[in-house]
Amino acid sequence: MSGRLAGRETNTGRTLRIGVTGPIGCGKSQVVRWLAELGVAVVDADAISRSVTSPGHPAHDVILRRFGAAVAGPDGTLDRAALGRIVFADAVALRELESIVHPAVRPRILEAIDKAERDGAPAVAVEAIKLVEGGLAALCDEVWLVVCDPTAQMERLAGRGTSHADAEQRIAAHSGLADRLRPAATRVLDTTGELAASRAMVTEALAEAIAGAR
Repeated sequence: MSGRLAGRETNTGRTLRIGVTGPIGCGKSQVVRWLAELGVAVVDADAISRSVTSPGHPAHDVILRRFGAAVAGPDGTLDRAALGRIVFADAVALRELESIVHPAVRPRILEAIDKAERDGAPAVAVEAIKLVEGGLAALCDEVWLVVCDPTAQMERLAGRGTSHADAEQRIAAHSGLADRLRPAATRVLDTTGELAASRAMVTEALAEAIAGAR
């Protein structure tokens, strides 16, 4: 199957909402890129998070006050790499960061979903690692859990320029995440294999989701 499958209308009376989640390095962003190619509107929670924590936004200053000079760059703005090293090594610090960021991110995500619906998009995909924990899964018609084997996960993080130590730290921070998310998942997409096979799997999943909503 090929083409813009999302061009098929549904009978739900509104845009089909697909939540895309899963552990770091397992291919969530690639899945969402394929969905975009198929005509799905996309909402990237991570990109929104970077936006709301950039200089000039309230969350930026709150993070600096909470974590101090250890996460400030030479120009006094947030050093995201330094912040990542802290929170991915400390579960308590990660939860504290999320308590600052999530309330700022959620309204932006809701606005983006509303815009997709106003624009008449037949489907919208929300990519968020905290889709379930943040309560966004409840807004979705389907939840897609993207997973892969540990070797592929490590190789993909290394391909992004992440050091082996940092990759291990980030993977450890999400240990057990896939198992915790499985009960909430409508579909589990294992992207361990070849890209072409994974893309075909995503195309088929979208076709099934649209057909189920018709």
